[in-house]
Amino acid sequence: MSHSVTEITVGGVVLAAAVAFAVYATQTTGMRAGGGGAYELNASFRSLEGVSVGTDVRLAGVKLGAVTGVELDPTTYRAMTTFTVSNGIEIPDDSAAVIASEGLLGGNFVEIMPGGSPFYYEAGDEITDTQGAVSLISLLVKFVSGSGSSE
Repeated sequence: MSHSVTEITVGGVVLAAAVAFAVYATQTTGMRAGGGGAYELNASFRSLEGVSVGTDVRLAGVKLGAVTGVELDPTTYRAMTTFTVSNGIEIPDDSAAVIASEGLLGGNFVEIMPGGSPFYYEAGDEITDTQGAVSLISLLVKFVSGSGSSE
């Protein structure tokens, strides 16, 4: 009898740990039951270095969506990007989309820099004011070589 009680106790602990991990993973990755709803916006970038499908879209440091599609425009050679924005969050139509970095060792994300327009983007609109990723390697090379310094 003692053996089965021990097995049941250990099984309960393992199950509780699995449920706790699932809850933690759901909250950390931003997944929600029921979806919550979102609308899509588009943007064209010169460089999407470090950004792929699933990358966060943030405004003021708060995640409000994710990149859902990336493809190369064969005529302009720019990266066409589709991303979601949570319903209920209105983005002014003079806002900018910038590829930002979390730091030297962190990844990149799409940051929305809100404008001041009283009009807002609607589903399917394109953000035209964009700034691509800045290569840290090219910045370090410029710094080490001394080019671009004012004398």
